[in-house]
Amino acid sequence: MKKIYTKITAFIVIAILICACNAVKRVPEGKLLLTKNEITVNDKTIKDENVFNQLYQKPNSTLLGYRLRLNLYNLANLNPDSTYKAKFTNNPEKFKRKSKWLSEKQVNRLGKSFWYHGIHDFLRRTGEPPIIIDKERADKSILRLKYYYFNNGFFNVQAAYAIDTLKLKKAKIKYAITSGNAFFIDSLRATIATPVLDSLYQINKFNTFVKSGNQYKTEDFDNEKNRITTNFRNNGVYNFQPNYVTFDIDTIKKVNQANITLMIANYSYQDGDSTKTTPFKIYKISDVNIYTDYSPSLNTLNIKDSTTYKNFNLYSQEKLKYKPKAITNAIFITKGGLYADNKTVLTTRYLNNLKIFNYPSIQYEVDKRDTTAQSLIAKVYLTPRKKYSFGTTLDVTHSNIQDFGVGLSVSETIRNVFNGAETLEIAARGNIGASKDLANPKNNFFNVSEYGLDLKLNIPRIFMPFNTDKIIAKSMIPSTLITVGFAKQRNIGLDKENFTGALSYNWTPKINHTARFDLFNTQFVRNLNPTNYFNVYGSSYNALNEISKAYNTNTTYYNNAIDKDLLIEQGTRGFTNDVLTGNATFLKPLEAADVESVKSIEERRLRLTENDFILATSFTFSKTTKKDLTDNNFYLFKTKIESAGTILSAFAKTTNQKKNVNGNYEIFNLEYSEYVKTEFDYIKHWDLSKEKILAFRSFFGIAIPFGNSNYIPFSRSYFSGGSNDNRAWQPYGLGPGSSGALDDFNEANMKIAISGEFRFKLLGSLKGAIFADAGNIWSVLDNVVDEKSTFTSFSDLKDMALGTGFGIRYDLSFFVIRFDLGFKTYNPANETNKRWFREYNFSNSVLNFGINYPF
Repeated sequence: MKKIYTKITAFIVIAILICACNAVKRVPEGKLLLTKNEITVNDKTIKDENVFNQLYQKPNSTLLGYRLRLNLYNLANLNPDSTYKAKFTNNPEKFKRKSKWLSEKQVNRLGKSFWYHGIHDFLRRTGEPPIIIDKERADKSILRLKYYYFNNGFFNVQAAYAIDTLKLKKAKIKYAITSGNAFFIDSLRATIATPVLDSLYQINKFNTFVKSGNQYKTEDFDNEKNRITTNFRNNGVYNFQPNYVTFDIDTIKKVNQANITLMIANYSYQDGDSTKTTPFKIYKISDVNIYTDYSPSLNTLNIKDSTTYKNFNLYSQEKLKYKPKAITNAIFITKGGLYADNKTVLTTRYLNNLKIFNYPSIQYEVDKRDTTAQSLIAKVYLTPRKKYSFGTTLDVTHSNIQDFGVGLSVSETIRNVFNGAETLEIAARGNIGASKDLANPKNNFFNVSEYGLDLKLNIPRIFMPFNTDKIIAKSMIPSTLITVGFAKQRNIGLDKENFTGALSYNWTPKINHTARFDLFNTQFVRNLNPTNYFNVYGSSYNALNEISKAYNTNTTYYNNAIDKDLLIEQGTRGFTNDVLTGNATFLKPLEAADVESVKSIEERRLRLTENDFILATSFTFSKTTKKDLTDNNFYLFKTKIESAGTILSAFAKTTNQKKNVNGNYEIFNLEYSEYVKTEFDYIKHWDLSKEKILAFRSFFGIAIPFGNSNYIPFSRSYFSGGSNDNRAWQPYGLGPGSSGALDDFNEANMKIAISGEFRFKLLGSLKGAIFADAGNIWSVLDNVVDEKSTFTSFSDLKDMALGTGFGIRYDLSFFVIRFDLGFKTYNPANETNKRWFREYNFSNSVLNFGINYPF
């Protein structure tokens, strides 16, 4: 308690120091601190962020209206070295006294310590110096404001500013803009000197950005230049550049209107000391030469091996190591075809995607054999990566199963393994971790271990016995991934062996679209320690044990005669069998409800301890507008449909296979899973500027068992809660429905999740967030009969849980460290009139740790 009071007192003292800090402490005499910018346009105050972004000076940043960073900067000593030296210069006796128990060298070193120096460096770096009003920058801001409005069609704009002085060396700047009337485009005509370019322009002119009736915008003219250039260069005009496109804007005798003339002159080039012009030409490709082992460090190419394959010339300085088709499949530049920028870009993307070459270089030169000088030779320079590469990775992990884990993986990558540009990766991995949620009688910290081996073969084409180019064109950069894996878990619940294998096809139908088809994805899960079930799933044991104490009289099932706790596994198994078989020898008469409870516990035990075999086929499609990692204004849509066991059931029926005693088919003496599963995931981000981002996510998933199954395997089911889900609940700690998370690992076969998050900057790389997460899981169309856990109608949506909270994140550029504190705002597990805000307190909150953003 004393420590808590000390922390609270320290926090209050720091808060008082910060709040008491003088904002103008470091504002020189005769200077003014900029506190605010005001902009009026035609005598109306505006808040348009695009207009404010034109200003060269902006006030110090604020947090909830308080200039935190400015005050932190003011707390810093800007010259701590001089302060420390002066401390002993003015008091040499003090220096002597310190030197008696510290050496002179150590005393001098104290000046570089955190208390004397480091804390001030931190405050200076984290803080923000005062923004002093600079008239020169204000003048530049006026020019930028004029350019901004001019570029948006206001040709007669006027702008001025005034400095409004406030007390205590503070002032604000008032910018006044008189825009005048906007100009609109009246007519557009084109004057193109080269006839072939004029023909190309006329074919696509309806896609123009400069249209009659639109308000003048410089951006539209720049976009039109780029559109025309792209059109020409994708249709053989090799020498064309955007600077050849000019616009004449005629506003004479027009009232707020402009006539636009688009002009494209002939090609100009330097011939000696003179400049000459000639009409543009359409270029064709006369040869495609591919240098498969080019080295940038060598000035010359010493070709020793070559071949020609489908009009492609392949050259090598050593013996050719690649099947010609493997390389030419990635080349979209064709002999006899027109020069096109988009084919160059597509070729570069495909070659880079092979992952056996460094970034390729593609160059063009005029073919001197062509007397008309309208032919180009395309030269593709490929620099191979090392055939073998060895890698190691050390990871510190946090997941829904492990509170803390350390993993080591080693991998060997073999490129061009079958001379067809294939890549084979062999990886071995090991992991040890800690989990407080697992049975851990010895209380060991590292109570989780796992090791595994994975093989991945990537083939840069669709691996099929027939040609698929008409279905999936090679421009979609198709590839085939074959994977085989084995993993073994120890001291992690029931312990497991996991065998996996998959044959997947991947392609990109369009830019920012991806598609994946798993022809088969198989998984065999073998539980190594099923008798440990009641040690791991303590809630199931407690429920069964309570029923046993009321009805069981067989003392051999007890741990001791006093507590009457069931032995694991002898007592739990014996008592369950007695109840379900009706063996009344050692049983008191049971209530029907308790019989159903024992039956339910046993069904869950069987489901979670039996081995699983899954053979699934799935299709996944995703679409995003995200341009790069810095793009914070985008959406992502992803959907997946998966079917498991259908092929096996069709085969079993066709071949008249016999069913087992449960009425199900088996493979390898094991009932296989049969279900259909579909998911929809939508993420949207809005960039609100000034590093403020609004993020939204919605998810819906459902897996329906049928045929050979009446439930979904645990590995394919859904859970709710955790750092990337509803952050007010622990992983597996929410639902199903309003049941109250009675089991240790609560899961179901339907899930709805909706999350919203407002992100903002706090200090430097430190970010903040306010979030709300809603959702739950339910059982539907399976063998669960509990009404609280099942979804039967839309009225069950009242069981959607709501968690709200806040978080802090530290951006390390290559990843983000995240802490989120979630509060149970609406808990459907409580009574109907006690669901809102009854657990909205720190004692029921959940602190989540995560790497990177949740969505």
